Amino acid sequence: MEITKFASVKDYYYFLGIARHASAEDIKKAYRKLSLKYHPDKNDNDEFFSDRFREVQEAYETLTDAGRKKLYDQNLNNQQQNTRSVLPPKIKNFSVSKIRVQKGEEITIYWNTYDADIVKIVPFGLEKPNGERRIRIKEFDTAGKFQILLHATNSLLHKTIVQGITITELIDNSPKNDKYESGESISEPVKRQKKEIKPQRMISVFVFLILLLMIIWLMLN
Repeated sequence: MEITKFASVKDYYYFLGIARHASAEDIKKAYRKLSLKYHPDKNDNDEFFSDRFREVQEAYETLTDAGRKKLYDQNLNNQQQNTRSVLPPKIKNFSVSKIRVQKGEEITIYWNTYDADIVKIVPFGLEKPNGERRIRIKEFDTAGKFQILLHATNSLLHKTIVQGITITELIDNSPKNDKYESGESISEPVKRQKKEIKPQRMISVFVFLILLLMIIWLMLN
């Protein structure tokens, strides 16, 4: 792929987590680590991770080719000089469609930043300054939480602000027995049954006494 024009240049160095003066070996190590993390086979071919995987490959192919890297650096420098804001970064909105979800359920993240030339959503990666992204939460921590962080950076001012959202795991409890869904405890039917048995015993005792009196009366006569 020939890199001849950059309408919007991604910061491959930041994306790979390396410095501008990183060696070829540092670039290769970063590529291996991220390509394993984002590989579609390890993420059920999730579209989000597939996009990240392609971007990792694109960054690696660009930065390991001397000619392409030189042209890329020139375009990146020009873009940063022309687009960087002198104002500190701001986060206008950072929200999710749900804050309580079951494991494996999809949610949508929404964000809107100002004066930030580098925007990163942890643990997923670099994003545009404004947008939305559907993700699937597959794992929660031991407390049943999953944290998402939005980093908005103005690289000219070397200033970053961070905002977080905590997603809580929603446990899917098995449905209760229909017999007790009305809120009746298991012991209550047993208690009611015992109460019903008491009148029956009283009737039996009453009949027994009548028979006994009749027998006595017959014997006396």
